Amino acid sequence: MTASHATASSRSSRAVLLTVTCLGQFMVLLDNTIVGAALPDMQHRLHTELTGLQWIVDAYVLLVAMLLLTGGVFADRFGRKRVYLTGVAVFTAASVVCSLAPSVGWLVAGRVLQGVGAAALAPASLALLAAAHPLPQERVKAIGLWAGLSGIGLAAGPAAGGVLTDAFGWPAIFLVNLPIGAVLLLVGLRHLAESRNPNAPALDVPGTVLSVLAVGALTYGLIEGGARGWTSPLILGCFGAAVILFAAFVAVEGRCSAPMLPLRLFRQRLFTVSNTAMTVVGFALMGSSFFFSQFFVYVQGSSILRAGLQTLPVSLAMVIVSPYAGRLAARYGFRVVVTTGLALAGLGLLALGTVHADTGYGNVWWRLALAGTGFALAMSPLTGAAIQAVGSQEGGLASGVSSTTRQIGAVLGVAVLGAVVRTRQAGGASFETGLGSAFVTAGAVTLASAVFTGLWLAKSRPTAGSAAPRRAISPDAVTASNTAPVNGR
Repeated sequence: MTASHATASSRSSRAVLLTVTCLGQFMVLLDNTIVGAALPDMQHRLHTELTGLQWIVDAYVLLVAMLLLTGGVFADRFGRKRVYLTGVAVFTAASVVCSLAPSVGWLVAGRVLQGVGAAALAPASLALLAAAHPLPQERVKAIGLWAGLSGIGLAAGPAAGGVLTDAFGWPAIFLVNLPIGAVLLLVGLRHLAESRNPNAPALDVPGTVLSVLAVGALTYGLIEGGARGWTSPLILGCFGAAVILFAAFVAVEGRCSAPMLPLRLFRQRLFTVSNTAMTVVGFALMGSSFFFSQFFVYVQGSSILRAGLQTLPVSLAMVIVSPYAGRLAARYGFRVVVTTGLALAGLGLLALGTVHADTGYGNVWWRLALAGTGFALAMSPLTGAAIQAVGSQEGGLASGVSSTTRQIGAVLGVAVLGAVVRTRQAGGASFETGLGSAFVTAGAVTLASAVFTGLWLAKSRPTAGSAAPRRAISPDAVTASNTAPVNGR
C-alpha cells in the first residue's frame, strides 16, 4: 500500500469514527430534550401523578450522575470500543423496554437501564475520539466537531418529541433510538478500533455503590415526601440514611488509593466554587425544564406538538451561545462570564415565574431564550475553571467531576422543584401558582449562585501533585465536556 493510500485509509477510518461517536452522543443528547415534550402524554396515558413523572426523569439522571466517572474508568480499563458498543446495546435495548412499558414502574425500570447505557456510552465515545487523534491540534478539531454535531440533538429534541408524541404517542420517542442503535452496532463492530489505557486506575466499587445509595435515598425522600408527608418515618429515615451514606462515602473516598472522586481536588477554591455553581446550573436548568411542556399544555392549553415547539428557545439559545462561551471566558475571565450567565439565567427564570395562562407567547419566548443564554454562558467556563484549578494532567478527571456535579444538581432540581409545586398544591394553590413558585425558586437560587461566583470564583494554584505547567483550555474541548446528559432523558 502506498503512502497516499495509507493516508486516505486513515482519514476514512477517522471519518467513520467521528460519525459513529457523534451519532451515539447525538442519540443521548436527543433524549435529553425529547422526553420533556412527552411528559403530559405520559401522565395521561399511564394515569400517573407528578411524582411518577419525576421518577421517569430522575431514575435516568440519577444513574448517569453516579456512573459517569465509573464509565470512563471502565472504558480506559476494559477497552473503549467494547464499553462504547456495550453502552449502545444497553441504551437501545432499554429504549425498547421503555416503549413497551405498560406502567410507570416498568418505564422507570427501563429508564434505569437507559441511564446505565448512557453512563458507558458518553465517556467512551469521547475517549475513542481522543485516542484516535494523538496530536493536540487534531484532537481539538475532532472534539469540536463531536460537540457541535452531536449537540444538534439538544435543539432537535423538543420539536421531534412534539411531532412523534402528537402523531404516535409517547412510546415513539423511545423507539426512535432503535434504528440509530442498530446502525451504530453494525458499523461500530466492523470499523471501530479497540484502544485502552494500561495505566487506568482501579475501579472504586465501594465509592460508586455508596454514592448511588446516598443520592438515591435523598432523591427518594424529596420526591415522595410531598405524597407521604415530610414527617413520616419512611421519609425521615431516607434523609437520615442519606446523611449516613454520604458520610461513609466521604470516609471511603478519603482512604481509597484510587477514589472515583478525589476529595483533595476540593482543597482548591476555584475547583470547589466552580463545581458548586455547576450543581446549581443542573438544579435550575433541569428542574425548570421539567415543567416547561407541562406549563404550555396544562396552563396555557397548547397541544403537545405546539408545546414542544414552544420550548425550543431554551435549547436553541444554548446551542447557539455555547460555542462562544469559552472564547468569552478566555478574553474576559471565568468570573465575569459565569456571573453574567448565572445572572441572566436567574432573571429569565424569575420572569417565567410571572407568566400566567393568558400571557401571549410573544411575551414568553424571550424569557426562555434569556434563561438558555445564561446557562450556556455559565456551563463551559465553569468546566474550564475546574480544569484550570487542577492543571492539565488531571483535566479529564476535572471535566468528569464537573459533568457529575451538574447531573447531581439535575436530580435534585427535579425532586426539589417538584416538591415545591406539590407543597403549594397541598396548601390549596393551583398548578399554575405552583409552577410560578417553582420557577421563582429556581431563579432565586441561580441569582444567589451568581453572587457567590462573583465573590469567590477566582484563580487558584494547582493541587499538589498536579503542578504541571498549565496549558490553554480549548473552548471546543471545554464545550465538549458539557455535552453529557443534562435534561431528563
